[in-house]
Amino acid sequence: MTAIADIPDAPRAARRPQMGNPVLRWLRTNLFSSIPNAILSVVLLAVLAKGIFSFVQWGIANAVWLTPANDSSACRAARGLGACWAIIPEKYRFILFGTYPFDEQWRPALSVVLFIALFYLSTRRALWRRELAYIWIGALALISVLMWGGVFGLSFVSQDRWGGLPVTLILATFGLAFGFPLGILVALGRRSKLPAIRSLSVLYVELIRGVPLVSLLFMASVMFPLFMPSGFNIDKLLRAQIAIILFAGAYLAEVIRGGLQAVPRGQYEAADALGLSYWRKHRLIVLPQAIRHVIPPLVNTFIAFFKDTSLVLIIGIFDLLTTAKTAIIDPAWQQFSVEVYIFVAAIYFVFCFAMSRYSRGLEANTASR
Repeated sequence: MTAIADIPDAPRAARRPQMGNPVLRWLRTNLFSSIPNAILSVVLLAVLAKGIFSFVQWGIANAVWLTPANDSSACRAARGLGACWAIIPEKYRFILFGTYPFDEQWRPALSVVLFIALFYLSTRRALWRRELAYIWIGALALISVLMWGGVFGLSFVSQDRWGGLPVTLILATFGLAFGFPLGILVALGRRSKLPAIRSLSVLYVELIRGVPLVSLLFMASVMFPLFMPSGFNIDKLLRAQIAIILFAGAYLAEVIRGGLQAVPRGQYEAADALGLSYWRKHRLIVLPQAIRHVIPPLVNTFIAFFKDTSLVLIIGIFDLLTTAKTAIIDPAWQQFSVEVYIFVAAIYFVFCFAMSRYSRGLEANTASR
């Protein structure tokens, strides 16, 4: 009987080496793998090339970049041929900071820098400690001092004068910072075994999700003051902030509830076997796994709410998009709204793209653990 070790291995087919330029190989595989695919790729590439060429001609080659102060004659002469980017240096301070006093606009500018610094520090996993919460509290207190003033020799500026990018960042940051823990509590409430808590959570989610954000903002601005005692009034920016928090909490609650349902039942049983309390079980075991499952939809919700802050226009709050619309009311520059909207769109894109890229890195990092 022949030993197994003596049986020669079956000849293996030699692997064909990958030859040629990797770029050409990628093009052949993805764009020109078949005749219909090749035809469609050529047509789309031609349309894309035509669009890029037209934009380069309009936005770069024939564009007007600078003009004398408040003089749009060069832009009007180039209208239809090139873009008028000169409107951006002419109106950028109003677009970014609204009607905030001109000589004091360094204060909202510094507030925007502080917000961006806080966002950056929050993305560093090494800083995810209790000290980060103290940094946030201190920075937000400093931002409040800068925006309001009235102390340390700073002149007082009422919230009616706030506008532009700082207002957008304030609404989005506080809305998500308070809406996220509210969403966690509501998601846990919907899975509670207590009928009263579960019913209240379901009622809150279905009621808030059943109406658009515009209606909530309208209620907060117009109807809510009617229920307040005579002489008692809450600033409309705060009322809008509360409406955004409630709206964000309802949507985030459903996303987090989906993550809780994705956690295996054995994880709950293991936590119970260890004798952990309800809150320690969810804080240490259940919620970290649930949030890991729903990082993409969570970030998608964050991005949507960052853009939805532009709806505060209906209650007279000058966010970034509203100040951009107001900036082109000037008859001398009214014809060049496209350039202003491209500028504002670029700002929104930078923030949204940064959130998207960070979520991809965070998802990849948690998946590898």
